[in-house]
Amino acid sequence: MTISNEVKSTGLDKSISEGIPEIPAARALDFDAFHEKSHFWGRLSLWTVIVLTLLLPLYLSFGLGFHPGWTSILSGFLAYAAIVGVVWVIEPISYYPVLGVSGTYLAFLNGNIGSMCLPAASIAQSVVGAEPGTKKGELTATLAISGAAIVNIIFLLFVVLGGSYLITLMPESLISSFRFVLPAIFGGVIAQFAVQKPVWGVVGIAFGLFVNLGPVPRSLQTFLCILGTVVVCLLIDKMKKQKKEA
Repeated sequence: MTISNEVKSTGLDKSISEGIPEIPAARALDFDAFHEKSHFWGRLSLWTVIVLTLLLPLYLSFGLGFHPGWTSILSGFLAYAAIVGVVWVIEPISYYPVLGVSGTYLAFLNGNIGSMCLPAASIAQSVVGAEPGTKKGELTATLAISGAAIVNIIFLLFVVLGGSYLITLMPESLISSFRFVLPAIFGGVIAQFAVQKPVWGVVGIAFGLFVNLGPVPRSLQTFLCILGTVVVCLLIDKMKKQKKEA
């Protein structure tokens, strides 16, 4: 099915479809060809971004000699993976039915999937009456994500440039307090869970006190605090379920 035929079959208003010029057959793509091109350009774009992202830290580490040490890098990665590692598997599977092939590549290239790309795609599909998982739904999601990404980039340029300037005006005492950002996020997350399960809050506070007051290297404190809290909370839930079953 060509793109021109697809437009006619989407159920849009007849007057709108009649105003769309006919695409010559030689230039039109069927949906399989569209997916092939999506895979090609999507993989190329994602791998290009990955390489470009790694170039700067590699240059700073080995070109200018600012390598922080593999212990710091590994502990930072493990601390981050302990929080969002599961999402790396869940997001591509759960978001694909709404985003489709092209929308998935575009969403993971831009980021902010749950807070920007997925809502934009879902609302656009609802407005035009496109069902997720259909050809019309995929095209709608792709166009919606493209529009949201352009707006996001424009705003980010102002925020990044303005934020960089504001940091230069801040006193050193305030800048040094930024190291408490990750522990503050951990505390906020624990507080949310503690409302429903107070035991989890007690476990989180206990591990926070242990890693800060105990003989734990600073580079491993955040990672051990997150990992220990998650493991103990899961074990507590498992023990409760076993008692109920017994």
